[in-house]
Amino acid sequence: MIRTISLITLFLFSYSFTPGDSAAQSNDSKILLPDPGVVSYTFRHQFEEDVPGTLDMIREMGFTNIEFSNLFGKSPAEMRDLLDERGLICTSYGVSYDRLVNETSAVAEEAKNLGASFIRVAWIPHDAPFDIEDTRRAIEDFEMAGKILSEHDLKFNYHNHGYEFRPYGDGTLFDYMVQNSNPEYVNFEMDTFWVAQPGHDPVELLKKYPDRFNLVHLKDLRKGIEYDYTGRAPAEYDVPLGEGQVDFEGLLRAAQNSGIEYFYIEDETDDVVTRVPRSREYIMSIRK
Repeated sequence: MIRTISLITLFLFSYSFTPGDSAAQSNDSKILLPDPGVVSYTFRHQFEEDVPGTLDMIREMGFTNIEFSNLFGKSPAEMRDLLDERGLICTSYGVSYDRLVNETSAVAEEAKNLGASFIRVAWIPHDAPFDIEDTRRAIEDFEMAGKILSEHDLKFNYHNHGYEFRPYGDGTLFDYMVQNSNPEYVNFEMDTFWVAQPGHDPVELLKKYPDRFNLVHLKDLRKGIEYDYTGRAPAEYDVPLGEGQVDFEGLLRAAQNSGIEYFYIEDETDDVVTRVPRSREYIMSIRK
């Protein structure tokens, strides 16, 4: 608990922000994204030490919406109580591929207890390189699980991770996945970093499939890096929003005519306490 409290203190002294400022910004109709959410993985180290204190810090930063992929020792009901006490919500719940396929109903129950409306998976198990057989297997599994989740009034989204952009046919394996999956049961969470890292443009991808993305991870990629299809990257490739190569203004404008419901800021570095407020400030500075 000591470390998390010290981080909260650092945040309060290093970044000038009050809840009143957030309310004023949120009421400004010219802001394209007035209320971005955040990914729990961003604060994984803080959560591991102090769950309530980390939730307090997140709320102090101005966030109200969290996508969870780890409950850090809490049950869904316990986490929901902690969220409710702070005026926070969970809209998306991330689980492993294995749990999605083999524990679909249990995952649905956990998501409902958290208050989430989306279930997402961020990694397809495979032996590199990811290939068409991996893609076809994933589509089959996603449609099966997505159908069950739909019966619980939940939506399934697959989060891209870079390796799906390997060329295939006239496009990529990601194109194949989108074009050969049933949108009634399978849709997508765009991770902007993992679209850009294999050399693609998140704005153009959103324009190509505007109705297939429900969720977005807002994460920037350092300029000048070497592109690849591994789905792996060093932490230093991750830079605060607006300091890398992703066109976030173009993305938010394209999103106005898309199926996207929620955006979440994600940062995988160790300096999230100072970087995340900068990213939030940047993304909320983009206006119509």
